[in-house]
Amino acid sequence: MSTLSSPVSARDHVAGPPEARVTLVEYGDFECPHCGALHPVIAAARKAFGGNLRLAFRHFPLRSTHPHSLAAAKAAEAAAAQGKFWEMHDRLYRRQTELTDTDLERHARELGLDVERFRRSLEDHAHEVRIREDLMSAARSGAKGTPSLFINGELYQGSLERDEIMAALARAAVAGVS
Repeated sequence: MSTLSSPVSARDHVAGPPEARVTLVEYGDFECPHCGALHPVIAAARKAFGGNLRLAFRHFPLRSTHPHSLAAAKAAEAAAAQGKFWEMHDRLYRRQTELTDTDLERHARELGLDVERFRRSLEDHAHEVRIREDLMSAARSGAKGTPSLFINGELYQGSLERDEIMAALARAAVAGVS
């Protein structure tokens, strides 16, 4: 079984408390239809598990099959620079067919971001470095495609169906109780 090579840290985009019983790390691509289908499942898990679930998102843009994935990842990072990573994350998954540069700027405007700052931030090479670091972390951890999920550091290899993921998270929550 593959394990997460880089533990969740302050550099990650994290939702949920550090003391949660379960840490779910998603390596995702905003243009990937499977990631898009998984998005409401993860949202439901966050709601169901509440403070017992911590979610970390890492970028895994598959540029060879998803031509807008890198731009979308950079847009999420540009939004993060203005404190709106999760809002952009959710919006990009809900609007996977709207990922052109014009679409990304519209998303930024509709989220209330400073659009000029957003544009400048898209050109920031620091975002590309971060995305490359996420890609390297994915490779070292054994992630082969998107979405790749790690539950408490272990690669999840089950179905991406809601019931299966909820059951795996519940098992991890029970196992995490001392």
